Amino acid sequence: MNRVMSTVVRAATAMCLVSSVANAQMRNVTVTVTNLAAPRSVSFAATHLGFHQGAFDLFNIGQAAGAGIVSVAEPGTGIQWQADLAAADPTATRGSIAGGALLPGQSRSRTFLVNAGLNRFLTFAAMVVPSNDFFIGNDNPMQYRMFDPLGNLLISSISQRARQIWDAGSEAFDPLNAAFIAGGTAANRTPQNGVVSFNFAELAMFDGQTTNGGYVFESGLSADQEIYRLDFTSTTVVPEPSTVILMASGLLLLGGAMRRRSAQQA
Repeated sequence: MNRVMSTVVRAATAMCLVSSVANAQMRNVTVTVTNLAAPRSVSFAATHLGFHQGAFDLFNIGQAAGAGIVSVAEPGTGIQWQADLAAADPTATRGSIAGGALLPGQSRSRTFLVNAGLNRFLTFAAMVVPSNDFFIGNDNPMQYRMFDPLGNLLISSISQRARQIWDAGSEAFDPLNAAFIAGGTAANRTPQNGVVSFNFAELAMFDGQTTNGGYVFESGLSADQEIYRLDFTSTTVVPEPSTVILMASGLLLLGGAMRRRSAQQA
């Protein structure tokens, strides 16, 4: 192999390696959420999630809930939660898995394009209904490291148990003003002025209430009962054909230029 071709081959190898590393960091991550609760037990509002660099602290146990987590725990919309994440980490990949209440036994999925080398951590939150201000989610922003340095998925599933249900401490218990209760007015609220804590037992106080899902609620929760699961699959983003063509064209031009220079020096 002459010197010109050897140089071209080395350049091609280097470009392929750079392309491979870059593509390995960009992942299509499909997140599937499943309600594992018993048929007449808890449901969930939209799941809000973000892949980030580890600095987004959603809430803290024993402290008053901020507006971000309240936007999840009370109306379930998570609008302020999303805004807070965007402000804390502008590079984050964020969004929600919505579609109405996630009833017992139901699943929903959404695919996110994630820079796995940059945004290695996951934070999520979802309102638990019926309730005034109950939710699930991770307190520690670095609790779930999703990717290794090469962009490979480290966690395939996250489960939540009943004992991991949070009470935001922001709205007093009131079935008439609770979300997901038929005939209730969730927009009405009485401030509780409490702090974030674990509390699943209070959900039993909704037993016998008719839900907006059409069933009569029966909590039936025990501390270690699995109620919710997130499943993850990921694939490397395949380069667009136009990218491959541009790379090949660049290598051809490089080879031609080097051959001309070699001929001129001969």
